Amino acid sequence: MKAGKRIIIIGGVAGGASCATRARRLSEEAEILLIEKGPYVSFANCGLPYYVGNVIKREEALLVATPELFKKRFKIDVRVRSEVEAIDRKNCEVEIVEAETGRRYREKYDALVLSPGASPIKPPVPGVDLPGIFTVRNIPDIREVKGWIKNYAVGRAMVVGGGFIGLEMTENLAGLGIEVSIAEMQQQVMPLMDAEMIGPVHDELGRHGVTLRLGDAVSGFDRLPDGSISIRMLSGAKEMADLVILAVGVRPETKLARESGLDIGEFGGIRVNEQMLTNDPKIWAVGDAVEVQDFVTGRWALMPLAGPANRQGRIAADVIFGRDRTFRGGQGTMVCGVFGLRLASTGPSEKALNRAGLWEKCEKVYLHPLNHATYFPGAKQMSLKLIFSKSDGRVVSAQAVGQDGVEKRIDVISMAIQKNATVFDLEEAELSYAPQFGAARDPVNMAGMIAANVIRGDARVAHWEELGNSDAFILDVRDSSEFRKGHVGNAVNVPLNDLRARMEELPKEREIWTYCQVGQRSYYASRVLSQHRFAVKNLSGGYKTHQLRNRATGLKKTNDE
Repeated sequence: MKAGKRIIIIGGVAGGASCATRARRLSEEAEILLIEKGPYVSFANCGLPYYVGNVIKREEALLVATPELFKKRFKIDVRVRSEVEAIDRKNCEVEIVEAETGRRYREKYDALVLSPGASPIKPPVPGVDLPGIFTVRNIPDIREVKGWIKNYAVGRAMVVGGGFIGLEMTENLAGLGIEVSIAEMQQQVMPLMDAEMIGPVHDELGRHGVTLRLGDAVSGFDRLPDGSISIRMLSGAKEMADLVILAVGVRPETKLARESGLDIGEFGGIRVNEQMLTNDPKIWAVGDAVEVQDFVTGRWALMPLAGPANRQGRIAADVIFGRDRTFRGGQGTMVCGVFGLRLASTGPSEKALNRAGLWEKCEKVYLHPLNHATYFPGAKQMSLKLIFSKSDGRVVSAQAVGQDGVEKRIDVISMAIQKNATVFDLEEAELSYAPQFGAARDPVNMAGMIAANVIRGDARVAHWEELGNSDAFILDVRDSSEFRKGHVGNAVNVPLNDLRARMEELPKEREIWTYCQVGQRSYYASRVLSQHRFAVKNLSGGYKTHQLRNRATGLKKTNDE
């Protein structure tokens, strides 16, 4: 694109704002116009729940940049409270309406960038628009929530949806002393992650007095004479609340794109190529409104996350000015805080891989390492799940839950996925170490080592969900005191230190599945037994993973637990 041309960007925040400022850094001559229908062009929407909870004290702290800053620092014309109602692709014009005056006018463009974002989904049930029921998208939304809490002395709240916004709003409402319930259609909160990883999150919510209604959905709302809200559930149950937060997900804002004849993908997002270009050679689209290709699976997906939106905006600006830039695709890398816990993931979950028909090509391992050196005070256990390709060990995805250091490990694995790294690369990764921050053998290294052992054939793994369909001999190699506190019902206890002396007690004609507390001692046992010609597998992640899975799936505990 030649210097001095006109770029119009529809929508600010992460995608639009990053595109505008990047475009200015590439050209001082270009005329850049940013149209935003809301009152704020660039704000920290990820910080909104924390403003409700008074963790962020001042509303001004949420403002990343103002129209005045855009004009003075970047020479960008920002027009807030203005909405583009039509795109004339033939004449390369947009029709703009000013909300305050109703004035309608047209502006020409040489390049047009759509960054309309996504809107919160409202379930189509009776009473959803009653006073006291809110969605969380922008500063005016959150201002209304704070005002309602103050003016109506809110004591009880219902959060509908257990994803990012739902959990963050729950934590912040509870921090204000409000009694909170979560209603989630799935059998777990944070449905993007695999169920067995979420048990600690359910426990943490319970410890903080949060009521979980899992596997249930709202069927309607009623306003009561005292001003409170009665929430009807599909199960027939009823909840009472003074405040309801709808956090059931978001839907791409594609009305303008559809009406303009731009291609829409199978998931309802604007379809773009790897240069963020639509089917119109002068129109780009970025952010929550677009469909992108999953970096791991190659499938189309919606990934409404701030990080990818920011990068997409930069890439669109580069391409507009003739640079050969492409978006690699998304991995859905995320982290979420829930009271004292952090949960993080990167890449597709096991259930997502199953839905895509790709799980047969994959294997998984579980581990429960400490976040830093055992001997240094304050070490905390985390749970980590690594998924990798059976054929070559390429890293596919990872999930983790715990306290300090969880997101650090997922970030390292995320970068490994970006570089098409294998579990052998994780095994050899050189990571920073001091006893208060990590260990000489970091959890990332440990995950790589365990998975590499599987690929090399040094360890054969079994998984707890396979237990019911197996006639394997179950060998618990923990100490007897640990065994007495809880074990799998049909397991035989032979402590690791006694194993060599008691091998004659073990069957040669049956496959043996070993387990310990977290999988390490049972791996040692499997190596000993395999070298004595026993057919043996190690139950990945040990008894800790068995307990997590039981909690997640609601399985009845054995009599011995």
